[in-house]
Amino acid sequence: MVPHSSPGSTTERNIDLNSILEEMTSGISHADPAMMKRARIRQARLTKPPGSLGRLEEISVRLAGIYGTTRPKVASRSLVIAAGDHDVVRQGVTSYPQDVTAQMVLNFLAGGAAVTAMARLFDVDVTVVDAGVKSELPEHPDLISLRIGPGAADISAGPAMSREQAERCLIEGVRIGQRSAGSGSGLVAAGDMGIGNTTPSSAITAALTGMPPEVTTGRGTGRNADELRHKTEIVARALEVNKPDAHDPVDVLSKVGGFEIGVLAGVMLGAASRGSVVVIDGFISGVAALIATGLRPELGDYLIAGHRSAETGHAIVLDHLGLEPVLDLDMRLGEGTGAVLAMPVIEAAAACLSEMATFDEAGVSDSETKRSTTA
Repeated sequence: MVPHSSPGSTTERNIDLNSILEEMTSGISHADPAMMKRARIRQARLTKPPGSLGRLEEISVRLAGIYGTTRPKVASRSLVIAAGDHDVVRQGVTSYPQDVTAQMVLNFLAGGAAVTAMARLFDVDVTVVDAGVKSELPEHPDLISLRIGPGAADISAGPAMSREQAERCLIEGVRIGQRSAGSGSGLVAAGDMGIGNTTPSSAITAALTGMPPEVTTGRGTGRNADELRHKTEIVARALEVNKPDAHDPVDVLSKVGGFEIGVLAGVMLGAASRGSVVVIDGFISGVAALIATGLRPELGDYLIAGHRSAETGHAIVLDHLGLEPVLDLDMRLGEGTGAVLAMPVIEAAAACLSEMATFDEAGVSDSETKRSTTA
């Protein structure tokens, strides 16, 4: 029986969002298992001992399944940095002033941040999105100004945003992700900027994984033991006050999330719908992936974890998503740095599968053991 819905009811809005997202992300299907099988066969015939390229082999097979070819080639590299503020900073959960969010957005646009230096080095196209920065930002040709709200509300006192705002985050993010993916077969990285955003990320992780705030909450920007205890209490209070529904990712986003987190979740769905790989960054990017895979589980096949953040909750997120990071460099900056840094490794995996010769092609003698086993 279909539940009765009055106009504008939550049930009706859920149906509307589901139908919109379904239409916008209809291109997301599981990675092609037949193509992955063919890629594994090709891997076994390349001029190297089986397994000698380690994780690169696994990554290349995943790329083959996503791109639909045993000769995967990365067509483009792009990064979307979504920025948003959080009024929960009033509770003393970070040592940085809220103005830093807007200042860092300007730094991204000027090319002076760590991630923009990496992006120039690796020829990665960068898109910066004002998802919900507190301070109004000047117009800039490289800035997408959504500004869905002037910062998410204090989650320790009530919801971060309305459900309608959460839905808009996702839909606008899908559009941005699709544009960033272009014609597909690319790498789209998801980066974030938002002072205080490890606090809502800790709350989302707790809500969606069932782990307690004491486990999901980390030090963020260098909290000492007492400050970490206080931050954990704020996360626990946010969950108690808002009671997010773990079975409804949009409810979780609206109750204890942030505008940049919602936009990044949409970006991931949009990029995957165009047949591109989504490279997630650290904790905040990973939390966006929790939201996105809650809406479209098939997205999980398109995700590659760029690195393992030193932030406590990130390991929980990666475990829940079933992802093994490409890099582990004790980084915790965010911005998309770990994802961008992993891109050349991912592209190298594709190149090895696509461009290496097989034993037959190269006229190289294969292992006697291997030949007798496959004969």
